[in-house]
Amino acid sequence: MKFKFASALLWLLHLIPFRVMQWIAVPLGLLLFFIVGRRRKVGLTNLQLCFPEWSEAQRRKVLRQHFIDMTSSLLGYSILLHGSESRLRRLILRKDFENCQAVHDRPIIMLVPHFLGLDYGGLAYTIDYPGSSMYAEQRGVFHEISLKIRSRFNDPILIKRSDGIRPIVRTLKSKLPFYYLPDQDMGPQQSIFAPFFGIQTATLPMLGKLAEMTGAVVLPVITTIGKGQIISRYYPAWENFPSGDMLADTTRMNQFIEDIAREHPSQYYWLHRRFKTRPEGEASVY
Repeated sequence: MKFKFASALLWLLHLIPFRVMQWIAVPLGLLLFFIVGRRRKVGLTNLQLCFPEWSEAQRRKVLRQHFIDMTSSLLGYSILLHGSESRLRRLILRKDFENCQAVHDRPIIMLVPHFLGLDYGGLAYTIDYPGSSMYAEQRGVFHEISLKIRSRFNDPILIKRSDGIRPIVRTLKSKLPFYYLPDQDMGPQQSIFAPFFGIQTATLPMLGKLAEMTGAVVLPVITTIGKGQIISRYYPAWENFPSGDMLADTTRMNQFIEDIAREHPSQYYWLHRRFKTRPEGEASVY
């Protein structure tokens, strides 16, 4: 019942052009910045750790823009859920897709860090091609909406995070691309510490493991929010990966994410407690 009600509201919302949604997102995003104090504090702490050379005013400016970009992204989920295929093709621009086509005959791990447009990029791919991805079970209607969006085209395989690595290996060995979101703090049991913005950061080392086990290439895909449009950019497949050195491979991944976050600082997801797990003896940064 809740899903049907939310879906109906999103159907009404999707009638609005995305550019107008972005105008609406400015006051709404600024309102969220001021009223969601706990997440604002997490975001400012992350930015202080990652950009110590910035002034406090600059960090607050970037985080305000982050809330605006995030709000426009969330409003646009109405289009992901209800928009026609032709509208989605106009909304989401795939750039440098030839980098993906160049390795289509091999298993592909699409490296998709937590930038705000990641669900747009995933849907744009599955309009034309089958694929797979992993999801974490969450409470509430947004979880149902998210799964519905990801399932709209080409019957993608959606793997629960709790199901572990085996289903991912099977899909990759069948040459079904895997849309992989690697950059969240999953705790000390599953992680190793690798530098990210110069900070020892608990990071899943699964990228190198998966590539080694399946012979897959790693193809970064970064999707960002532009003016009136979403840009999903495909980077060249990584060469000399995996290296056989788990820490080096994980560090390479973190360095790539850091480089893109510096290019698009308002669009990386700063509201996650990315540095929650600390090396033994270090105090919490939050």
